[in-house]
Amino acid sequence: MKLDNLVHFLQTRLKEPLPGMEASKKMFPTHANGERIKMQHDESARAGAVMILLYQDEDTVRFPLIQRPIYPGVHSGQMALPGGKREEEDTDLVGTALRETEEEIGVPANEVAVIGSLSSFYVAVSNFQILPVIGVINKVPRYIPQESEVADIISADVKHLIDDAYQKEKEMVVTGGVILNSPYFDLEGREVWGATSMMLNEFKVILKEF
Repeated sequence: MKLDNLVHFLQTRLKEPLPGMEASKKMFPTHANGERIKMQHDESARAGAVMILLYQDEDTVRFPLIQRPIYPGVHSGQMALPGGKREEEDTDLVGTALRETEEEIGVPANEVAVIGSLSSFYVAVSNFQILPVIGVINKVPRYIPQESEVADIISADVKHLIDDAYQKEKEMVVTGGVILNSPYFDLEGREVWGATSMMLNEFKVILKEF
């Protein structure tokens, strides 16, 4: 796969109607009895953004995923795209994605070319409205993990994201001992599930048109 060809396709495709929730819902976890997870919040959703950062590594197009450290929170230990909440200094959510990517994995914002974004996605468990931004860097990045936010960084193969063989499902025990049946992507031997997998599945649906 050639990154230049993919970027050319995405620059046009991302301006057209996106798959949105129809794609995302295919990765929704459910309770063991099959019921959908329902959560309510008293406060308005906070704004945030994540980055799908594409780059060419020999004949492979890759993007980084981070593993969150273990902490007393809902996303403890999970795989995620680099990103976070919008700060006052950010001009917009694209700026949030660029800043957070630089802070969390050390890729300078001025080296990333933004080519578009996916559908805004609501993460109920943490009450965030997230914009997945798609960017490109013209070299293999040298990662510098932010120790307080990032336990590990992997480089996932876009072809594996497209391949249905890497899309699986299993029973998971999450915070509070809750048992979920959850779809996930098996990328570089890591289980990518929850909100991250939902956003990535929209990207997968688009990539399958390429």
